[in-house]
Amino acid sequence: MRKLNLILTTMLLVVSVIAYAQPEAGMPNEPGKCYAKCLIQDQYETVTEQVLVKDASTRVSVTPAVYETVTEQVLEREGSTTLSVVPAQFETVTEQVLEKEASTILSATPARWEDVEETVLSKEAYTTLKVIPAQFETVTEQVLVQEAGSRVSIVPAVYETVTEQVLVKEGYSTLSVVPAQYETVTETVLVKEAGSRIETRPARYETQQETIETAPATTKWVKKRADRNCLSADPNDCLVWCLVEVPAQYRTVTKQVRVGCDEGWTDNGADCTKETPMEAQYKERTYQKLVSPATTTTNTVEPKYTTRSYQKLVSPATTTTEPIEARYETRSYQKMVSPARTEVTEVPAQYVTRKYKKLVSDAGSTSANVDAKYGSRSYQKLVSDATTSSSNVDARYGSRSYQKLVSAASVTTTPVDAQYKTVSRRQLVKAGGFTEWREVVCGNDVTPELVRAVQNALMSRGYDVGPAGADNVMGADTKAALVKFQKDNGLPIGSLDFETLRALGVK
Repeated sequence: MRKLNLILTTMLLVVSVIAYAQPEAGMPNEPGKCYAKCLIQDQYETVTEQVLVKDASTRVSVTPAVYETVTEQVLEREGSTTLSVVPAQFETVTEQVLEKEASTILSATPARWEDVEETVLSKEAYTTLKVIPAQFETVTEQVLVQEAGSRVSIVPAVYETVTEQVLVKEGYSTLSVVPAQYETVTETVLVKEAGSRIETRPARYETQQETIETAPATTKWVKKRADRNCLSADPNDCLVWCLVEVPAQYRTVTKQVRVGCDEGWTDNGADCTKETPMEAQYKERTYQKLVSPATTTTNTVEPKYTTRSYQKLVSPATTTTEPIEARYETRSYQKMVSPARTEVTEVPAQYVTRKYKKLVSDAGSTSANVDAKYGSRSYQKLVSDATTSSSNVDARYGSRSYQKLVSAASVTTTPVDAQYKTVSRRQLVKAGGFTEWREVVCGNDVTPELVRAVQNALMSRGYDVGPAGADNVMGADTKAALVKFQKDNGLPIGSLDFETLRALGVK
């Protein structure tokens, strides 16, 4: 049985050697170069950011109220006016009073006539013809004896007796002065205006801690030793790759958090304020206050009249005119009808003298003006009404002083910037957790000189390669320092690859 187990074990080892010697799919096969599967880590970059430590706020500063002492004139007794009566003035006036109105007296003027004597043709001149005598006829006509005219009759003026009231003295008014009325008044006077007192105190803050993530949770491949009963002669065959979780990394930040103000205080940003009202200050003063100003009362005195009678013209004198017709008389004379045609013998005309009345001027009238009759009367005429003369009584003032608010207390708010703290953290750029073929230094090329150069590069960067220092041996401490360097710099882990050598500056 033991012999059988030995045979099976030997067969498994042979199979393992054959499988290990064969390259895997995808492995580079460039001649003269060596390759190994290296664990690719997560790739990070360092991110620096500002973390709020204290919120932005405002700082409140109080400017106290400003007062000034003011002295002013205070009314103790109001101004008024005293009135004195100036009596009405009269003058004696004498005037003409109509007793009888003016009129006109008419007197009739009869028409004037005069005796006129004139020669009137009695027989016209004619011519006697020897052959054919002239032919005549007897003409009878009316001759004017007296021209037409008119007779004027006078109608006398008509009067009536009128009785009327005549002003003897005009009416007027008298004034009586009513003096001004005062009362004693006591009032409260402002000495100092109301204001307020503003107090400030800082707002309350409390210290709080906040945990911020500096690196997220990741996974990584870790080589672990296999079961102790592994039969492989190669130690590498006894190692396994395990994907383990790497927890997130955190950092605790301490910051001041604003809590606010106490009860009764007002939050004005960064500070707290409290306003306490200050009452106004007063004092009493007494003065004479005008209740009613001086006035006057008016007493009316009626005008005085007397009775007078006079003749008032009702209708003026007029005239009436009666027409007078003209007078005529009849006369006859020979009027030639046709003159003689031959042998004319001139026979002079014959005339007779006649007398008649000729109108010189028409009847008319003459008027004589009769002046109005006036009498004298005297009465008191109002020259100026009763008036009042006023004299001003100045108001009486006293002085008082008080505190006058010039500018009220104010609050000035100044913004306070937020406070930040610079925090650096690693931020995942590319996730790892897998293996890739990378070019490594072949075993024959891992010389003591190369190992010493790697050890010196690691020590210059602060990595511990063991107590012996650079001893040219790739021992466990040197390997551990090399793996730590690869992890810290995001390099492939597991072999001495050329990317790690470039990072160390080793050629």
